[in-house]
Amino acid sequence: MWTGQDLVELPPIPFRATAIKGLTPYCQPALAQKTVRYVGEPIAVVFAESPYTAEDAADLVLAEIDEHEPYLDAPNEPALFGPGLSCEPTIIEKGYGNVDEVFAAADVFIELELNTGRHSAVPMETRGLLARYDSAREVLELHGAAKRPHWNRDQLADLFKLSPGSIELYENSIGGGFGVRGELYPEDLILCQAALTLKRPVKWIEDRREHLMATNHSREQTHRIRAAVDEMGRILALDETLFHDQGAYVRTHGARVADMTIGLLLGPYRVPAYRARAHYRLTNKTPAATYRAPGRFEGTFVRERMIEAIAERLSLDPMEVRRANLIGSAEMPFERGLSALETEVVLDSGDYAGLIEKALDFAGWAELRKQVDERRARGECVGLGFGLFVEKSGLGPSELVEMRVEMDGRVTVVTGASSLGQGMETAIAQICAETLGVDYRSVRVLHGDTNRIAYGFGAHASRVTVMTGEATRRASVAVRDKALDLAAELLQREVSELEIVDGTVRAGEDGPSITIGEIARHLHPASASRGDREPGLSSSAWFHSKHMNYPYGAHIAQVLIDKATGHVKVERYAIAYDVGRAVNPAMIEGQIVGGLAQGLGGALYEEFLYDEGGQPLSVTLADYKMVSATEMPPVDVLILEDAPSPLNPLGLKGAGEGGVNAAGAAIASAVDDALQRPGLVDRLPVTPQYLRRRLQAYDEARSGSTEASA
Repeated sequence: MWTGQDLVELPPIPFRATAIKGLTPYCQPALAQKTVRYVGEPIAVVFAESPYTAEDAADLVLAEIDEHEPYLDAPNEPALFGPGLSCEPTIIEKGYGNVDEVFAAADVFIELELNTGRHSAVPMETRGLLARYDSAREVLELHGAAKRPHWNRDQLADLFKLSPGSIELYENSIGGGFGVRGELYPEDLILCQAALTLKRPVKWIEDRREHLMATNHSREQTHRIRAAVDEMGRILALDETLFHDQGAYVRTHGARVADMTIGLLLGPYRVPAYRARAHYRLTNKTPAATYRAPGRFEGTFVRERMIEAIAERLSLDPMEVRRANLIGSAEMPFERGLSALETEVVLDSGDYAGLIEKALDFAGWAELRKQVDERRARGECVGLGFGLFVEKSGLGPSELVEMRVEMDGRVTVVTGASSLGQGMETAIAQICAETLGVDYRSVRVLHGDTNRIAYGFGAHASRVTVMTGEATRRASVAVRDKALDLAAELLQREVSELEIVDGTVRAGEDGPSITIGEIARHLHPASASRGDREPGLSSSAWFHSKHMNYPYGAHIAQVLIDKATGHVKVERYAIAYDVGRAVNPAMIEGQIVGGLAQGLGGALYEEFLYDEGGQPLSVTLADYKMVSATEMPPVDVLILEDAPSPLNPLGLKGAGEGGVNAAGAAIASAVDDALQRPGLVDRLPVTPQYLRRRLQAYDEARSGSTEASA
């Protein structure tokens, strides 16, 4: 058995490069050192020949822990993390324009306090790792990597003072990543240390209770936001204060979620002056990090609540308030004057006004509105909601692809991107096949092994189709040009006369032809016909990008509420999403619908709760309510390609997070509409218990306001 004292020399888990200062003292050690900061923190590790023996031995471990008053509410004044260290490591500030001056001159301003509840990804498979030290090769193997294996390899090498070439990470098929899989956790360090020390393979599989207490949480934020507006509902300034509940430690994402929240909060709207302060605070809860659409699920809820509050205050249609504030397509690219993920936010392309109209037409908004009004007149509590959003995708800085044509005509693509169940292999094969001129079924995409390729930036931030896709296109062009060059000599034709169709280079319908497999044989190192050409029908290509790109869309929800119980049933749902160019529409639709299931979970059901002593109350799936097929409504998806990105030749934008982004905003809007109480929903999730409490408080507040006016 090991305790923290046995690993005292092992550095804590690092976070990714960031310009935000002051986070280093708050990183998590592999095992608790003197202080236990949350329920679920590893404090000891037991090794045994079987999991059964290990479980029995772990039950015999007794921990003597002195209890202290927990710090659980991030908007409260920060407590002490340790000697000389506040629980607020940093305050992130962003903005532009003179906000105070605008507010002083404005006739109308609106102030809201809004909250998003703590929830996170619950993948089908929990985390699992197998570490093995191969003494013959002096190599440490770690199986179970995901998301960013090359970065993890390099960090582990640094932590254990090894060469990156002495560590090999292997990816496994997993039941979804969603932001939480593939990060460095205490278990990664513990297993690597154990394999190096014991010189034996060491395996660990997380159970569901451990997952709900220990794997990254997300989303818990409090927003205090003010808007100054004119009489037409145009936003003149926004002043945002965010309290971000990070949990007990800074993990590998550092302060990225808080940073993205305020950096991307403005969405599709023009805001002449903006000021935001994110109070990044550590509490005695499970540490938090990213979860699908991090910062945007939260920010879109806040922004769209404000849009509807403006409409209510000025007796305007919320859709008209949206239209009045939209950035126009002629203004693209639009520089925000803000940054997110260490990248300047420059909206690359978009027709936001056009998307609203297409989304409303697609959903049949006018007819739905009529039906809802008729049902409400009959006594049903039914409503419609809308949420407009901008996503981010295609995070750089770089991606490398290596490609070769085998002598049997098959094509092998090697990438450092990761597969998290998103269909990456199919999308990359399609891009390769279309560019090279082969059947996509003949393309094999290899990944998941840090030995296969020197560099890799993994799968996160909806980047794979954009970054790996463009690198694949470039490598395919180079291989195609190389094939055509040799084919022209072999077929005695000009390159301009040749084309590659279904893996065969041909000179017109009736001319001579040769397969790319035969060309690969001619380029074998021992082939006399190769001449002075480089051996192999192969190439490698990089794609570098300094800016993200920005897909965008709209969510439309119809809900039915049982006022007696507070239960919200989602009757139907529609999503319109512009991805620039759709490589595989069926996969995109699957991504959107799957994302919506998670978005509805955060909007209506899922929340990690704690008692006043910091004990978690959501440690089984009986307590943590997830969306099932029963709760999922019929979903209509409209995939648009109206605004290709100018940042890559294919015009690609990411599709992985659009199904989540505006779910909370649309549900809140629909609940307000159903109950005919504008601004009722001020936090997520809208559970039955919350809704009944909120209805009572809302009606009492309105009643008190009416009496005061009288």
